[in-house]
Amino acid sequence: MSTSAISTRWLFWGPTLIWASTWHVILYQLDSGVPVLNSVGWRFAIASALLFALARWRRESLAMPGSAHLLMLATGIVQYSGNYYSVYEAERHIPSGLVAVLFCLMVFGNALSGRIFFGQTVTRRFLLCASGGVVGVVLIFWPEIAETGARPTAALGLGLGLLAVLAACIGNVLTLTLTRRGLPLVPILAWSMGYGAVFLLLMSLFSGQGLHFDWHAPYVLSLLYLAVFGSVTAFVLYFKLAQLQGPARAALTGVVIPVIALVISAALEGWAPSLLSLAGMALCLGSIYLATRPVR
Repeated sequence: MSTSAISTRWLFWGPTLIWASTWHVILYQLDSGVPVLNSVGWRFAIASALLFALARWRRESLAMPGSAHLLMLATGIVQYSGNYYSVYEAERHIPSGLVAVLFCLMVFGNALSGRIFFGQTVTRRFLLCASGGVVGVVLIFWPEIAETGARPTAALGLGLGLLAVLAACIGNVLTLTLTRRGLPLVPILAWSMGYGAVFLLLMSLFSGQGLHFDWHAPYVLSLLYLAVFGSVTAFVLYFKLAQLQGPARAALTGVVIPVIALVISAALEGWAPSLLSLAGMALCLGSIYLATRPVR
């Protein structure tokens, strides 16, 4: 097996496994009583500081042209503020399973934006297999999805979920646009997450929620995990994959993540799979396997 093949697989499975584990870790943040705007803001503030330190250690310049700062500011507001805040808010109105299904649609949004902005195309086989993966995720969460209509604010939650997906797709385009200008990825992420953190914490101040923190071990340790692994490590690997293989291929991580997250939930939270969910898992993983096979 070639070194490039091993590297590409790691770039895919690294962020996939990390982000799947964050579904469970985020529970420690939600149970703390700290406002969401604060928790997400602290997460990206820590991640930004670590990325700045990493860039300095790699001797990468932190100086960026003014036009790049405008794009990084937009990325911070859209991807690291709007996207994450919308996800948390959406889950107040619709089941988390439906949010997971909505994020599977990113693979199509990224395929479209990759074609429009970067001239990258995907094969019909890829789109067909990606569709199979999305159907698999729908089967996994079907009991939750079927109950969505009974919720009085389901339409609001659905809108927030779609807004989060749109924000993530736009953030992908902005970040990849900056890297295609020859700017180094790590400083781009450092500035973008820093801008996002400042925006979130200012939102918290101006909305009257103030600034809060929980010094108990579960909150602090989960926050560090989300910052170090869920933000720094996962995003660096994810965007490296998007640079090498395109944003559509990178977005396949979002189709596999719910499957692995539920395996973790079964181990740590007592989730019991049904025959339908097992069939959905098999369809999802099989579809992703076929989608990532090289074209002969």
